Amino acid sequence: MSLATAELFPSNSRLSTRLVSELGGAHSSLRATIERSGLAVVVCAGGEVDASNDGSWRALLHEAATMVTPPGVFVVDVDNLEFMGCCAYAALSEEAQRCRRSGVDLRLVSRQPRVARIVAACGLNGLLPVYPSEDSALTTAADVPLGY
Repeated sequence: MSLATAELFPSNSRLSTRLVSELGGAHSSLRATIERSGLAVVVCAGGEVDASNDGSWRALLHEAATMVTPPGVFVVDVDNLEFMGCCAYAALSEEAQRCRRSGVDLRLVSRQPRVARIVAACGLNGLLPVYPSEDSALTTAADVPLGY
């Protein structure tokens, strides 16, 4: 069963009905929760991101990023994703660029060495820093991401 939840935010910053419906659909392989932590927003993703749900992944990232109050941090925890296709990294990169223009830092969380290796192999270390935990990604002094 898929699950998409969002902590109650002001009505102008909730996930769209369409996105909640897509993530909660019987055939959805992507799950996500969203929580606010001060000025930051944390998305915890699970399941899989591939070409079949790329649109939902992109919408999730974009809608959640708009909930962050600059100069806050947008944390995307991908540790529970069983599969991330190339499209998932492309969407993260594009959203990180949009976030930077808005004064928001996008930070990935994963203890899976392959995530940091793929980010590095794509030359995205400066744009998509990978942290070992949500706490380290949320800590303002955590300027040194996890490296493998």
